[in-house]
Amino acid sequence: MKKTPVRKAPVTKSPAKKKPSTRSQPAEHHAHMRRAKKTARPVAAEGNTLCVVKRSRIHGRGVYAARRIRSGTRIIEYIGDRISHEVADARYEMKAEDDGHTFLFVVDDDLCIDAGVGGNAARYINHKCDANCETLIEGRRVFIEATRTIEPGEELGYDYQLTWESSDDPDELKLYECRCGAANCRGTMLDREPLDQKKKKKPVKKTKPAAGGSRAAAKKKKRTGRG
Repeated sequence: MKKTPVRKAPVTKSPAKKKPSTRSQPAEHHAHMRRAKKTARPVAAEGNTLCVVKRSRIHGRGVYAARRIRSGTRIIEYIGDRISHEVADARYEMKAEDDGHTFLFVVDDDLCIDAGVGGNAARYINHKCDANCETLIEGRRVFIEATRTIEPGEELGYDYQLTWESSDDPDELKLYECRCGAANCRGTMLDREPLDQKKKKKPVKKTKPAAGGSRAAAKKKKRTGRG
């Protein structure tokens, strides 16, 4: 089955206390896509006065600041069809081999957002190595926030950090070449390190002794002291 690239959100905030979801929890996904968390009531793109969609010099359509946006401003929510990874795989299995375009954003190991279905203007925000925005996960919802002051007419962009694995086809990975033109452009929309190598670097959790065993050891020491 063909893999589909994924973006990930580097910033996560603790969600407010809410009732637990009653939705089923699918299995873990494969590599490649975007990253995200939950969408409540979608806000129509037409109602957003902070940004507009128009032709981009980077790629296709892009999103531009309609007025001055201060650093830290929550600009727009990334919305779309909320689906499992299995549904996402099946939906894009027949995607052309030379098509590196994707609107899929990974929420977690159970959920994806497909902005190609019911999405808003957020899906047109392009990757930029000199990003002026970042993606924020809050309560299983994905938001795009300004990381610095953005002037009117400036194109919005964030680092996609598309996930990939060292076993991926090099020709396929070339489809995710970056054309942002920034002085610090790294030439790709892919994350700096493959996902499989990141997993290997995760520290192994040490097994803690059972509570009963700890108490027994303490008692033994006390009895030895008395003797």
